[in-house]
Amino acid sequence: MPLVQSPASEAPTDRATDGGLTGQARKRPKPGERRVQILQALATMLEQPGAERITTATLAAHLEVSEAALYRHFASKAQMYEGLLDYIEQAVFSLINQIAEREIETTSTERAGKVIHRVMQFSEKNPGLSRVMVGDALVFENVRLQQRMNLFFDKIEASLKQILRVQADLSSSATTTVDAQVRASVLTAFLVGRLQRFVRSNFKRLPSENLAASLFLML
Repeated sequence: MPLVQSPASEAPTDRATDGGLTGQARKRPKPGERRVQILQALATMLEQPGAERITTATLAAHLEVSEAALYRHFASKAQMYEGLLDYIEQAVFSLINQIAEREIETTSTERAGKVIHRVMQFSEKNPGLSRVMVGDALVFENVRLQQRMNLFFDKIEASLKQILRVQADLSSSATTTVDAQVRASVLTAFLVGRLQRFVRSNFKRLPSENLAASLFLML
């Protein structure tokens, strides 16, 4: 998972002797590189069964470092999940903005369908992050993380509403805002449901399964 690099101002203080199998020091990570490695490891572990029981101890063991090495870069496990949420938001809303701003020759309903498709593609490529998106990975974490994830889907719904309002305006509907809101709400609920099914099927049922036909029925 190509997570975004952290600010270069963070000094890499941990060495490979933190829990390493040899006493030899490895090459020191570049600024921010160890933070990215930790987040990548967490996302990878979230793809496995029993991911809700990930602790800093198991994460440190996966990385072959000490727990102290993790805490040099993150104050808590909740802060690690916040790093994953930062990446999810940046990646997904960048995709949505590209569709909304660049694909002006397509209809509003086509753009809305592409938004759903792109988010589902992101989910399929990042199974561990899908577990974060549907909240399963956040059950035993700080409640603010789940609240932030709820807000994430509210923002997606707002983006879909904005896209669909253009089509409603062109159709001269007397209930432009309501029409766009209802469609955006239905599409968002469909998206969340598909992501939940993906996670609960142990990533076997892809979110994009029969997507074209499903979007045709809704749009």
